[in-house]
Amino acid sequence: MTTANPKEFTGRKMLFTMLAFFGVIITVNMYMAYSAVSTFPGLEVENSYVASQEFNERAAAQRALGWTVEFTREGDELVLNLLDRDGVEVIPASISAILGRPTFSGDDIVLDFRLVGHEYRAPAVLATGPWRLFLDAIAQDGTFYKKRLHLVVDE
Repeated sequence: MTTANPKEFTGRKMLFTMLAFFGVIITVNMYMAYSAVSTFPGLEVENSYVASQEFNERAAAQRALGWTVEFTREGDELVLNLLDRDGVEVIPASISAILGRPTFSGDDIVLDFRLVGHEYRAPAVLATGPWRLFLDAIAQDGTFYKKRLHLVVDE
């Protein structure tokens, strides 16, 4: 009966094992850090303190308008209705909107809403998944209206 001598686990093998182990961890961490930084869309506001001081005043003015937003998708078009507290259509002085993914700004679309009758329509061919609409409007009296709406495309 012959017995084989097991190979010795030397310091050199331990060194290579540890280098491989930590090398994989460091590589994965660097890739994840790069991915996080490269997909960050940027700042929401330039100065958060100033923005917080103005927030309550803007929110009260927006609530005083009493507007509600109805937002639907019809084929390759987005349909937007702005209504006052009595359910009457509102025509703001200006309106702008950006449609984008919740986590990636690379798919952002600046929507070109046009008034058709009493509703706003914009062409938008959307892939499946979640989307966010950032709506900015200015009332005829100069009050700023801002709304964030969510849309999920299932098809």
